[in-house]
Formats: sequence, structure tokens, C-alpha cells
Amino acid sequence: MSVSSSRKITQVLGAELDKLVTLPLIWLTLMGTIIIQFVLTGAFTYAGLQEAEGTQSILDTGFASMGYLQAGFIILGILATCSEYTGGQIRTTLTAMPWRGYQLSAKHVALAILTIPVAFIIAASGVLYAFIMMRDTAVAIEIDRLIKTLAGATGYLTFTTLLSAAIGALLRRTTPALVVLLGYYFIVSPLSGDFLPNYFPDTAGAYMYMLPSSDNINTLTPMQGTGISMLWTLIFITVAIVFYRKRDA
Repeated sequence: MSVSSSRKITQVLGAELDKLVTLPLIWLTLMGTIIIQFVLTGAFTYAGLQEAEGTQSILDTGFASMGYLQAGFIILGILATCSEYTGGQIRTTLTAMPWRGYQLSAKHVALAILTIPVAFIIAASGVLYAFIMMRDTAVAIEIDRLIKTLAGATGYLTFTTLLSAAIGALLRRTTPALVVLLGYYFIVSPLSGDFLPNYFPDTAGAYMYMLPSSDNINTLTPMQGTGISMLWTLIFITVAIVFYRKRDA
């Protein structure tokens, strides 16, 4: 029985991963995000070079575009779960794989497998470009801090993608999901950032790659930010699975 269950999970995961990598919109989103990363990082690096020598931070410059790049990962997550509803392909999926809990869980795992290396490459490329351009004028980077911030940035973008996929599964329509998530991340959260606590997904997640400031007692540590972001993601995925199992296709 355990062998059969293991084989079933493996087959479902393989099918979900195959659907993701063969969806053209996924690759267009990733390519667009990478292009925007280079453009924004170039702009922020140029601005950093105009500052006084020795005052620039390579990590701050390399991660300056993160707030904008998360839009690409939000779109990625929404497309992963909403694309099948557009043409009614979800009925075929559920006919072939009627184990709804397994299927949606496997979709999130497959999405994480795809997102993690892409998120790392995008985060690392920004830091690498900033280092190449500013290595003679900026403050030196400590290797352990570099590793921690790159891991944190990769984790934040991955959690953002998975949370977006869960909300996409709840709403089942691309446009409403985009309006809700982009509206929150780029309008509601920035405008209300001074009034809301640091326990929302985007604000807590930012501390995953930003070192806490000793001047502000309300800041979170990277581990606290990671824990809160992971909790939000797991909550939304769980709710999405519960609704997915109870609703009609």
C-alpha cells in the first residue's frame, strides 16, 4: 500500500511539473522578470555609483529591485493555479487525477521546484552585477552575510509565489487574483505600512534578506521573518486545499 501511495504521489508530482514547464506563459513571465531585474539593477547601481565613495552597500543595491521583482513571482504563482480554469482544462486534470488533495499539494511542490532555482539566479545576478560595477567603491561584503541574504531573498520570492498560487486556487480566476494580490503588495501595503504591524507576508518576508536594525525595536530577525512568511504560506495553501476538495470544478 505504501509503495502504491508513493508511486501515486510521484506520478502526480511529475504530471504537475510537466504541466508547469510546458506552459508558455510561465516562461514568458520568468523571462520578463529576468529582463526587468537587469534593467532595474542597472538603474539602482548607476544611482549608487553617484554616492560618496565607500558609503554604498553592494547588497542593498543588488536587492533594491526586490520590491518590484516580486510582481513577476506573484504572476507566476497565479498562472500556475489559474491557467487550467481558463479553458476548462481543470476538468481533464480532475478526471485523470481525482485525488484533489494530492493534486493541489503536488502543484505547489512542483511550483517550488521550479521557483527556487529561478529565484536564486535572479537574486544572485542582482548582487553579482552590483559587485562587478561597485567593487572598487562600495563597502566590502562578508561572505556569511552574503549567503544568508541570498538564501533569504530566494526563500521570500518562493514563499510569495506559493502564497500567490494558493490565492489563485481559491479565486480560480486570473484577473481577480491579480487585482487582489498586486493591489495589496503595491498599493495597500505601501500606503499602510506605517500603521500595520510587521506580521503580514510582505513586510515580514522582507526581513528574510534584510538585516534587522538595532535602532528599531519593532524589526524582526531573519528567522522570525522566515517563520511568519512560512506560516502565512502554509495557512493559505491549507485553506486552498480544503476549498478545492469541497467545490465543484
